[in-house]
Amino acid sequence: MDNALLVAIKKIVEISYDEEKIIQNLFRLKEYKKGDFFLKEGEICKYVGFIENGLVRYYINDDGEERTYGFSKENEFTCNFESFGPQTPSKQLIQALENTRIWTISYENLQKLYEQVKNGERFGRLSIEYVLIKTLKDRNSFYTDSPKSRYEKFIKEHFDLQQRISQYYIASYVGVKPQSLSRIRKRISLL
Repeated sequence: MDNALLVAIKKIVEISYDEEKIIQNLFRLKEYKKGDFFLKEGEICKYVGFIENGLVRYYINDDGEERTYGFSKENEFTCNFESFGPQTPSKQLIQALENTRIWTISYENLQKLYEQVKNGERFGRLSIEYVLIKTLKDRNSFYTDSPKSRYEKFIKEHFDLQQRISQYYIASYVGVKPQSLSRIRKRISLL
């Protein structure tokens, strides 16, 4: 197993050597090609993932128009907890934007982690809180900030992703058409 996952877990909670072995047995590595789905609309989210390398985007299909509401990259967790927790069909999609390697843990194995690792439940709660807060901030920004402000936040928070994400997806995330994003970028560069 990649050490990055264990390092990420150890940043959140303490685990023993024996617990590391339990964790290694509960996670599975899955590889996604660019364009593959970690989660499709209507499916039940069966996994929490830790991105070893690559990039995913979160979006909804709004009457045929894709609306991007977030991105996750290396050393971040990915999941649709709205579907995963109650094990109900998802309205959201999670798609690989690059070839992506994700360490996954199933719903059933996560329950085992909670039972067998002393701080397992704390790890789960704190991880879920992180993803949920990130998602809520991104969604709330969509309703409270101007497109220009959302783009400036994107640049500040995701500076390293600008060259990895198409302008179409960035425009969708900001809430504008690609042409409008070009105008926003020009205005910002003139300042």
